Amino acid sequence: RARQVIVGPELLGRVVDGAGRPLDRLGSIQSDNRVPLQSRPFNPLARAPIRDVLDVGVRAINSLFTVGRGQRMGLFAGSGVGKSILLGMMARYTSADVIVVGLIGERGREVKEFIENILGQEGLARSVVVAAPADTPPLLRLHGAAYATAIAEYFRDQGKHVLLIMDSLTRYAMAQREVALAIGEPPATKGYPPSVFAKLPQLVERAGNGREGGGSITAFYTVLTEGDDQQDPIADSARAILDGHIVLSRALSDQGHYPAIDVEMSISRAITEIVSPQQLEWVRRFRYLYSRYQRSRDLISVGAYVRGSDPALDEAIARYPRLEAFLQQDMRERAGYGDSCFQLEHLIKH
Repeated sequence: RARQVIVGPELLGRVVDGAGRPLDRLGSIQSDNRVPLQSRPFNPLARAPIRDVLDVGVRAINSLFTVGRGQRMGLFAGSGVGKSILLGMMARYTSADVIVVGLIGERGREVKEFIENILGQEGLARSVVVAAPADTPPLLRLHGAAYATAIAEYFRDQGKHVLLIMDSLTRYAMAQREVALAIGEPPATKGYPPSVFAKLPQLVERAGNGREGGGSITAFYTVLTEGDDQQDPIADSARAILDGHIVLSRALSDQGHYPAIDVEMSISRAITEIVSPQQLEWVRRFRYLYSRYQRSRDLISVGAYVRGSDPALDEAIARYPRLEAFLQQDMRERAGYGDSCFQLEHLIKH
């Protein structure tokens, strides 16, 4: 018999561990709703396509890497680059009915910080937090990720639009590695056994849209790129199974540029289906000008470039301060989707 876990609206505003036990000392959770920890695979032909934009409240993501309801996105970054703060902004500002946060394998100190300082009371009121810190057994960390996904599936099946935040997919893979190596499975790529790469799509594929006219799960999975290596096996595998990725740059973070989104390395694979051709042209133009400046940055900084040699680069140099300012945003500021697109249009046209 499949393991059953508690779900239901009674979980909103609560913090539980990977087994569903309360961590917030607010008493036991009284709910008659039970679902299997591992759900059956969803018929791909029964899923509604990604058609609607999800406003995440972050200007750069809303305008350049627009996210659709039901999309699965990866947030790729090294440690200390600002992943958790960016996730907290999205949790507070996203136009979703319910937020499910899975804190898997992170530092115990970060759990309380994320809930009190980053998520806040306003965010927690419509959220469920599943916390399985690094000092919990690996099986509990695996259960925590599956439990957070099961809670999100329950609310999706109730017709709700859910934002699922999983921090982090890499720690989930590490927990599976611990279990697999302990039972004698041979290591493969960088010490990760083959079962790790089988488990990742099984978890990620549970998110996404439900049936036509029903709810959705839009998921953000953080991927810790060790040593900022984008070719890390978990990062490489996650990139292949997700619907896009946002890469955070340590170089930008060190310059005080927040959020430290690397425009050239990031992409949303669903953007062509959910925005107008006109906005796609603005995005393409923004990326082109930004990339032209970045490729010639060393020449410009040492004074080796002579204005007039390349009209496109001249335009990129003239616009770059505004492009850079557009990408930056204070963590307490909310930038709506409509306002973000208007600012992008104004930036490209003037």
